[in-house]
Amino acid sequence: MPGSLTRAPLTSLRIWQQRALARLADWQGGPFLISAAPGAGKTRPALELAAELLGRAVIRRVAVLCPTTPLTRQWAAAAAALGVQLQPDAATPQPPRDFHGVAVTYARVASDPAGWAAKVLPDTLVIVDEAHHLGEDLAWGTSFRQAFARAPRWLLLSGTPFRSDATPIPGVHYDQDGLVLPDVTYTYAEAVADGICRPVAFVTFDGTLSWRSGDDVIESSFETVLPPREAARRYRTAISTELPDGLPRILREADAKLRALRAEGHRDAGGLAVAADGTHARRIAKLLGEVTGRAPVVVLHTEAAAARKLASFRSSREPWIVAVNMVSEGVDIPRLRVGVYATAAKTPLVFRQIVGRFVRTVPGMACEPSWLYLPADQLLRSHASEVESELRHALRREEPSEEWEQPPERRLSEPSPSAEFVPLSAEFAAQMTLFGTPQATPATRAIKAPPPEEAPIAAFEQRSQLRQERSRLVGELHRRDGRSHREINAWVNRAVGLERVEAASIEQLERSIEALVGELTRASRRSAAL
Repeated sequence: MPGSLTRAPLTSLRIWQQRALARLADWQGGPFLISAAPGAGKTRPALELAAELLGRAVIRRVAVLCPTTPLTRQWAAAAAALGVQLQPDAATPQPPRDFHGVAVTYARVASDPAGWAAKVLPDTLVIVDEAHHLGEDLAWGTSFRQAFARAPRWLLLSGTPFRSDATPIPGVHYDQDGLVLPDVTYTYAEAVADGICRPVAFVTFDGTLSWRSGDDVIESSFETVLPPREAARRYRTAISTELPDGLPRILREADAKLRALRAEGHRDAGGLAVAADGTHARRIAKLLGEVTGRAPVVVLHTEAAAARKLASFRSSREPWIVAVNMVSEGVDIPRLRVGVYATAAKTPLVFRQIVGRFVRTVPGMACEPSWLYLPADQLLRSHASEVESELRHALRREEPSEEWEQPPERRLSEPSPSAEFVPLSAEFAAQMTLFGTPQATPATRAIKAPPPEEAPIAAFEQRSQLRQERSRLVGELHRRDGRSHREINAWVNRAVGLERVEAASIEQLERSIEALVGELTRASRRSAAL
């Protein structure tokens, strides 16, 4: 078990984070839910609590659960700044000797919940990132409950409002309407009012769309209320890449906005197009390449290099990235300012997750709006209306703001039951910004950048670097004296009292390197003497 926590100097806590920690001070056990807007900083109070409980020996271990493997590394890096060392993508809840805990994916726990349950101790703090995933996937929810039944504290975090469905989330309480009842809430509207998150302006596109449905050709705008099947086909027509005056026009308008933002001072502003699937993403990328003159970054969740591509785009000045479902929780790209909504998913949860990609701020820059371009689908307009309504209430605007009203129903009769569907044409035009550009408020002034802080190297990164150096030195010694890698590793392990390299502590790895350097030095002297 590591010794006392060594913390790096950090910026002061935000008011809402202080409020959350004050509530957590009285928390003795059971589930505790924090619902905070994307980009508001919900990781910070969770790690502050972990550090405080570890420091008082109230707990001895921390287990962080995340939806994806890259997120486990993000959590480990963030925890290291508070002196809490987590092993990312761990195979068991038992951390290496130099670590306070582990960060692991839901899927890994679900692969062996009984094995995890046997090793989880009662003095473990469990932190569940984006807890709504436990309700979306039955296996994840049930395996989590089984694996961590012995842990008395479940700290649940979510950046997206969610409600009960057929699979209630373990540890979450609901009201009679199925809405969650968090212990601490910090909404997107509050974050915008405080200048922590950007407001988002929605730009919708409508016009005449036509498609073949069975033996019939249907022509409609989004104002017409259609039967569910044809409404879905209308939307598929709207996001088709084959109709030059449909989605390609939205992409052209979005790129023009991105160019304008860059010209106005946000020189590395980025755009994100969210596609329906891999094939759709590649077609959108081709269209964007034709518009911009350079191929955009394409990230597909099935690619091994997906996380690396996201990280590279985050720190680059590339204008556009096209992705499918790599844009959910934990994708922290503050320079994103323009989005195109072209995914087939239209649930409130997915909509809020995508909006959340554009709300993060850049220190030192004004908290100006981001822009999301989307077809004028009635469901998407409804989701956007809810977001705008929250913002308008929080910002206390005095002037009236346009609100979308449900148009009078004009229904078409159900066409023939043939399953054939072919998009035929789309003639889109940009509507007015759906609710007007978010107005400037005192909270949208430039955010003063905090002084740079020296972030410590996380233990998992230090351990990885030491293992790489040990491996390099073993290879060098093999070339010098001809012993096999296996023989050299066995010799070094005996010298430092180690059974397996995988179980080595940082101190043992450092001693291994010292032994190898000493042996290489002696080998060099012998060669020089000959």
